[in-house]
Amino acid sequence: MSVAYKDYYEILGVSKAATEQEIKSAYRKLAKKYHPDVNKTPGAERKYKDVNEAYEVLHDPEKRQKYDALGPNWEAAQQSGGFQGFDGFPGGVHMEFGDGGGFSEFFQTIFGTMGGSARGFSASDLFGGRGRAARGEDSEVRITLSLADVMAAPLKRNMTLNGAAGPRTIEVNLPRGIREGSRLKLRGQGTPGRGGGENGDLYVVVHIETDSRFEISGYDLVTAVTVAPWDAVLGGTVSVPSPEGALKVKVPAGSQPGTRLRLHGKGLPMRGGSLRGDLYATIGISVPQNVSSRERELWEQIRALHA
Repeated sequence: MSVAYKDYYEILGVSKAATEQEIKSAYRKLAKKYHPDVNKTPGAERKYKDVNEAYEVLHDPEKRQKYDALGPNWEAAQQSGGFQGFDGFPGGVHMEFGDGGGFSEFFQTIFGTMGGSARGFSASDLFGGRGRAARGEDSEVRITLSLADVMAAPLKRNMTLNGAAGPRTIEVNLPRGIREGSRLKLRGQGTPGRGGGENGDLYVVVHIETDSRFEISGYDLVTAVTVAPWDAVLGGTVSVPSPEGALKVKVPAGSQPGTRLRLHGKGLPMRGGSLRGDLYATIGISVPQNVSSRERELWEQIRALHA
């Protein structure tokens, strides 16, 4: 049965002359777009796998060279079993496929599985040379922190990663000034190198858990408070939530719905020193729903004054 060809350049949206940096940039953009943690639309997970597979081939010089050499007419190489008879590549290769590590049948047919159960084509199979040392791939994982964790940084957290050699636990140093989307580099903690090459790096991407009290904007926090109509008109005080506990804040007389009260230095910690972002409290007016006859009389008097 014929195996469908995959155009990895088209999947990443790059040209066949794309540089390593262009390939990496396109991969990061698409991987972020289709990551299952952030994109729940139908088909996103499949696209995410295709993007990862395309990057697996195109960022690796040896795999890219093999892929380019075979080209779209690669099916001709399937005649008489394996790749026998394909111009320029003597002999066939026997492969026993396992689960393929999540890669497509097309990928497995050319390169074998990633888990070691398939032999695939090596550099010497296709080009007659010896394999050379190659640096391991960079990897990326996500760590989820609470707002309290961010406020308490610097701190340490342990993460358990599942790899080909089984689970391993690493310690992550979380510096002061981390925020949503921060990327921490752990040198040498990525995919092991091949042929004696150095390990890749591991990038830990920070995600901050949603806190229903706050909206995070960079290092600033935004929250909502409600005040009574008379406090909005005459001025008063309001209790404003903060990561470190409630704060009493003055409400200026004549405050309108949507007015923002700024609490300087009550936001998230910044890098270095003791600087912090700000906390903004957006005012909403709490309108009484059930009023006594006396209260209604007074409200009517106020309305009459402004008629």
